[in-house]
Amino acid sequence: MLILGIETSCDETGVALYDTRDGLLGDALHSQVELHARYGGVVPELASRDHVRRLLPLAAGVLERAARRIEDVDLIAYTQGPGLGGALLVGAAVATGLGLALGKPVVGIHHLEGHLLSPLLAEPRPEFPFIALLVSGGHTQLMRVDGVGRYALLGETQDDAAGEAFDKTASLLGLGYPGGPALAGLAERGDSHRFDFPRPMMASGDLNFSFSGLKTSVLTRIRSLGAIDEATRADLAASFQAAIVDVLVAKCELALEREALQRLVVAGGVGANVELRSRLVAHAADRGSQVYFPPLRLCTDNGAMIAFAAALKYPEGIGEGLAGFQVFPRWDLAEAARADPPGLL
Repeated sequence: MLILGIETSCDETGVALYDTRDGLLGDALHSQVELHARYGGVVPELASRDHVRRLLPLAAGVLERAARRIEDVDLIAYTQGPGLGGALLVGAAVATGLGLALGKPVVGIHHLEGHLLSPLLAEPRPEFPFIALLVSGGHTQLMRVDGVGRYALLGETQDDAAGEAFDKTASLLGLGYPGGPALAGLAERGDSHRFDFPRPMMASGDLNFSFSGLKTSVLTRIRSLGAIDEATRADLAASFQAAIVDVLVAKCELALEREALQRLVVAGGVGANVELRSRLVAHAADRGSQVYFPPLRLCTDNGAMIAFAAALKYPEGIGEGLAGFQVFPRWDLAEAARADPPGLL
């Protein structure tokens, strides 16, 4: 079965072709970083317009490179939520239009489910059950995953997500957009022990997170320092990053212990952070557990994870039918199986 995957939840346009027999045949991704950089963040209207411009040319390019025709596609999958309403509607419109024109079924996929299952695209492939850390600009969650569609939320952020804290702190340090990668790059040149920032909720005894206070602590320190040189900026970045990573690693360790599991899967944009990856790998080696990541290029939003999630959820296809012209900007992963998710547009 050949699946066309479409991802337009925010500021990246992703398209992919996945064959249930031959695997990932091709994918393409267009990032809107330059478009939004001047504004210091994503402008929803501009994001939607850019998806309109990019989506069909990207799809045509993926099909051509894979030596497939659009008529060869058996199933079309698109990100149905959560995300920016206008951006989601672009993907929904293209997917539904193609489905109607070709007489092919269309399915909506939960964005986080795509991230959650994306490490299964890599080798070695983790077996169920496992603990999953979903860590991105919009989400920081720990899940127990017992199989496709069998997810239990163990803990989540009470305020800012880890990626959001990275971006906000990067702004405080005068770094450009997107801030997370820029801060991580600056941190490589800094001393992570110079500033003792708090590790919020690390010893709370539960699996929840909180990062807004950490960002405020950095702001307070910057104000107390006055004018800062480049070395101090690097030390601030490294100390902040160390605090975030310490919390994430500690919570992952607690989740593995409480659920009596030995496999950890990390997904989402922050999963590309080099310091987080190295710390989790070292922790796994000490504990005798295993940690799995998607390929680096699939950590951010992409069409491959949407096509792959559809392949896992519908291995035999769905016959005829359309998901309907529906998107759910606010959609909890635990509600993904419901027939009437909240936030219908």
